[in-house]
Amino acid sequence: MAMFAIVMLYFGFHLLKGSDLFSRTHRYYVIYDNIDGLTASNPVLLNGLNVGRVQEIKLLQNRKNHLLVSLDIQKGIRLPGGSTALLADGGLLGGKVIRLSMGTLPNILNEEDTLAGSKEAGISALLQEKALPVVTHADSLIRNLNIVVMGFAETGKILNQVLQNYDQTGNSLQGLLGENRKNLLAMTSNLNKLTTSLVETEKELKPLLSKTSTLADSLNALRLGETIQGANKTIAELRQILASVEAGNGTAGKLVKDETLYNNLNKTMVSLNKLLTNFREEPKRYVHVSVFGKKDKGPKESPLDTATVIK
Repeated sequence: MAMFAIVMLYFGFHLLKGSDLFSRTHRYYVIYDNIDGLTASNPVLLNGLNVGRVQEIKLLQNRKNHLLVSLDIQKGIRLPGGSTALLADGGLLGGKVIRLSMGTLPNILNEEDTLAGSKEAGISALLQEKALPVVTHADSLIRNLNIVVMGFAETGKILNQVLQNYDQTGNSLQGLLGENRKNLLAMTSNLNKLTTSLVETEKELKPLLSKTSTLADSLNALRLGETIQGANKTIAELRQILASVEAGNGTAGKLVKDETLYNNLNKTMVSLNKLLTNFREEPKRYVHVSVFGKKDKGPKESPLDTATVIK
């Protein structure tokens, strides 16, 4: 009975570990630098199907403490060359599994050959990878919040100072109002008097405004439009006369434009000058009173009087 119990214990222990005692398996090896919690009896999966178990894990201290994992895979599973053993998470409940990835080489691996090992980023690694930027942003946000809080502290100081200034200003205004209360009352009374005066002035202005309306009606009665039209007509006629004079038409135009009259007048002035000069020098020629003797007529013509300039 004791021997039977020991045998049953042995077989039960290996059965609980996941060892298949009644089927033959092939053993393969994989070397990892870190197994992330992989233990013996963890499953080996091929396309999601359980085809084996992790049999044993050994620490290789002579190879930089790498880990040698022994895999027992069913005899009917043939592994082509280039096959890899991917260490991955077993799901949301935790644990590790090894997923087989078949190679593409034509040769078939023999028993106790070593598979190429690789690792898949687990949920914890993904969470850490995603959480790291969040933590970084949170840290930056906290720093910015600290800066904002410091700014609010400075702003609070400024606001306190402003409020103190407002308090001082309010006290000053209250003192000023107290000191000038009499003046303000006097100003209020003066404003009331001024309002009364304005009302009286408005009453006096109303007759003036009515007279202004009468004056406006009188101005309208003068027919200023007709007067302005007559003035414009007169100005137009004056422009025509001036244009005619400028063109040399008529007597006025000839006086302005023709030089013949000017020359004749100039000659007449010269002759008149000579006549007056001769009359002044020889008056006897023109006026003679004599009782006896012959009249001396003098020279017929006197030289031009230089006192008068004739152009």
